[in-house]
Amino acid sequence: MSLRRLIAKQLAKRARKKIDQWSSKPIETQQKVLKQLIEKAKETAFGKDHNFDQIQSHKDFIKQVPIADYEGLRPYVDRVVEGETDVLWPGKPLYFAKTSGTTSGMKYIPLTKESMPTHIEAAKNALFCHIEATDDASFVNGKMIFLQGSPILEKKNGIDLGRLSGIVAHYVPKYLQKNRLPSWETNCIEDWETKVDAIVEETHQKDMRLISGIPPWVSMYYEKLQLKTGKKVGDLFPNFNLFVYGGVNYEPYRTKLESLVGRHIPSVELYPASEGFFAFQDHPDAEGMLLQLDLGIFYEFIPADQFYDASPPRLGLAEVELGKNYVIIISTNAGLWGYNIGDTVMFTSLSPFRVVVSGRIKHFISAFGEHVIGKEVEQALLQATSETDIEISEFTVAPQVNPQKGLPYHEWFVEFTSPPKNIKQFCLDVDQQLCKQNRYYDDLIKGKVLRPLEIRVVKKDGFSRYMKRIGKLGGQNKVPRLTNDRKIADELKKECQ
Repeated sequence: MSLRRLIAKQLAKRARKKIDQWSSKPIETQQKVLKQLIEKAKETAFGKDHNFDQIQSHKDFIKQVPIADYEGLRPYVDRVVEGETDVLWPGKPLYFAKTSGTTSGMKYIPLTKESMPTHIEAAKNALFCHIEATDDASFVNGKMIFLQGSPILEKKNGIDLGRLSGIVAHYVPKYLQKNRLPSWETNCIEDWETKVDAIVEETHQKDMRLISGIPPWVSMYYEKLQLKTGKKVGDLFPNFNLFVYGGVNYEPYRTKLESLVGRHIPSVELYPASEGFFAFQDHPDAEGMLLQLDLGIFYEFIPADQFYDASPPRLGLAEVELGKNYVIIISTNAGLWGYNIGDTVMFTSLSPFRVVVSGRIKHFISAFGEHVIGKEVEQALLQATSETDIEISEFTVAPQVNPQKGLPYHEWFVEFTSPPKNIKQFCLDVDQQLCKQNRYYDDLIKGKVLRPLEIRVVKKDGFSRYMKRIGKLGGQNKVPRLTNDRKIADELKKECQ
């Protein structure tokens, strides 16, 4: 065994032991985190405005700190961006992670000297947990690739500004630098298609063992590799044995990606965001990802079906239940307080606390009261394609409220790698599965309020062309699984057969 593998296994054992310590006492761990956050920030502008000196419990915290999204915290964030100190967190942030908002335009998410290391720690621990669970650290002896944004940073009032994935690139440990691809020069290429072509040139003859990225963009990389070499990715990289992903649910992409690879590849799922690194898959046999309770983030959970109530309940870990859909709320050592990141999660385990991302609170269809969420459409598609040769590259769903004739319906835009032989039958199969996933949708179909869904077949690379038109091709960008309006749908109609 190489020295590198031996060291990796020792570090993995140590990391797993530490994780087991805090995950075995989750409530106490979270209480400690909340106390530390409040104590640290009580002299900040936000802390003074919200009486942090009076907060002794979660109940007190709820009374003093309202739920807020970016717009709600924006008056404070704007002061930070302008260069003011001690606003949301002591001092100034190390970085701003730049993300595109909707109503907010560009969002500036602070990363502090306390929060930045937690992103690195969680990513590292995810790999260590995989090593410890599988006793396989062979990937450390080969090349690794991380498909990410450009590491080039701008300055905003003296503070470095960039995409989170680009910022993280500055923190790759020295012992991994020799193994890491692509090169710094290639990573700095802004145009995604040009960048992927350059990555293919740099990697197609290397001993690639770990590949990491968002599934739709990894798919583009695989396709270009196959086009260049005429080989399946698994044959091109015989030692490739770990796929690390996050950002979107892997299942809708699994069939296509494994077809491009030619064999099954073990995988590790991550749940990172600019606002924090929330969870990762800590064991290959466990459903869901281990919630990170000891990394400077305090979590609250609001039942999704009560989120828009006047005073929705804000639950701690002790109050959550399995299988229920919750909006996740965070307070962090980057100075985000009672912050709604927009994601919904479901717990798959309460000992330890593991979650799956079920969708976005703003990404749903409820044009008729059905409130269909991302997890439901993904599951419907997964069930309808199981035990078939149908492969799907990408999809999204929108309501068609005012059709030219007939009842309203859900309109699906699907790009196939391997299309169904009978599209009408496939529509019925997906509709049947969606009825099983969502009883309100089922009632609307049975009550003749809606007619069964329709699928529009998107031409090859249609989703990529759409993302390129709106300036969001590559990196961490992804197409929402569903929307309650027609903005994306009307654009995608241009890409349909």
